[in-house]
Amino acid sequence: MLSKLSVRATVAALAATGLLATAPSATAASRPSAATPSAAPVAAVQPPSPGVTVKMPSAVADRLGTGRQALIDAVSMDVLSRSHDAKGLAPKAAVSELAAEGRKVVVDVRTVSPGWARGVAYVEAPRTHHGEPEGWLYIAHRKNGHWVSGLEGDREFADHVAKSPLVGKAERQTMTAYAQHKATPQQQTSSVGTMANTNGLLLPWMPDYYMTLTGGAHSSDGSTGYWSSLDFAGGNASSRIRSSREGTATSMCGAGGGWTRVIHPGGFSTDYYHMWNATYYNGTSIARSALLGNTGTDTCAGGSATGAHVHWSLRTYDANYNGQYTWLNGRTIGGWAWWNGSSQYTGCATRAGVTACPGTAIYNRTS
Repeated sequence: MLSKLSVRATVAALAATGLLATAPSATAASRPSAATPSAAPVAAVQPPSPGVTVKMPSAVADRLGTGRQALIDAVSMDVLSRSHDAKGLAPKAAVSELAAEGRKVVVDVRTVSPGWARGVAYVEAPRTHHGEPEGWLYIAHRKNGHWVSGLEGDREFADHVAKSPLVGKAERQTMTAYAQHKATPQQQTSSVGTMANTNGLLLPWMPDYYMTLTGGAHSSDGSTGYWSSLDFAGGNASSRIRSSREGTATSMCGAGGGWTRVIHPGGFSTDYYHMWNATYYNGTSIARSALLGNTGTDTCAGGSATGAHVHWSLRTYDANYNGQYTWLNGRTIGGWAWWNGSSQYTGCATRAGVTACPGTAIYNRTS
């Protein structure tokens, strides 16, 4: 994996090759969405091929001016340094290899103020199998003529959360513990033994309704890493996907995309993928069980889906897991203790002596 030092040393070289570039002016375009009344026209920034796809409202592009090229370079390099799929590859080779697979590296610049920028960046998942993309919130600060970006889990991100005017008071309070890696999950004891407490996280629909478990514990990308994810569909919850707890929500793909991340108090965040009719959020404070969207087959950032469902994933920022997807095995979500199976997608859940495996309807419980 590329180090941050090598990343920043390579920025100038990449800019010189023209790998990372944006057009100084472009035609405005946007996807309409009733859920985004403030959505501004998006500048159709012309990326090179292969290269980095850039999203930003026209007003943001105008405010950044000539500094936007350096910002995109800085964020892109941090993304490549953190991406599992770019591991061991030089930045130019990584972007080219991803492009050959039909996958994009995307930098979405959402908001700016003098010396600051904030948004979302991600690497699309392979479209040949079920899985979730790699994505991060980022905050960047321009200092001494250079942009320094921080992705979730970075020391720079922690510094920027504490100082940036683009982070609201409520959001800063929730995110600071994450960024400083101080939110450590506690332990709780129940009838099934000692389990890691998730501080009241629910399953992603209304309490006391049910959905069918269609995929037991598996990795977020469907292949590698901690088995952090579950798949759900059907049931009597009207296909409506809701936040597992209160927190701050961000639509990772932007308006119209079916991928949302919610950062919760207490050391965890949750991802929701494949939704349709998704509500647009941009660092927005939401309540527990806030409506996020409906089960669907959206692949706004890659992956695949053969039937309408939600791909739900658990992330943590505690002292042991630095801003990444984390294990479900033994954790309690929605009143059920979740356990790995002998292979991905086969795991089950237990509650009050009942075992529920894939194909079983599961009620969402608050205790």
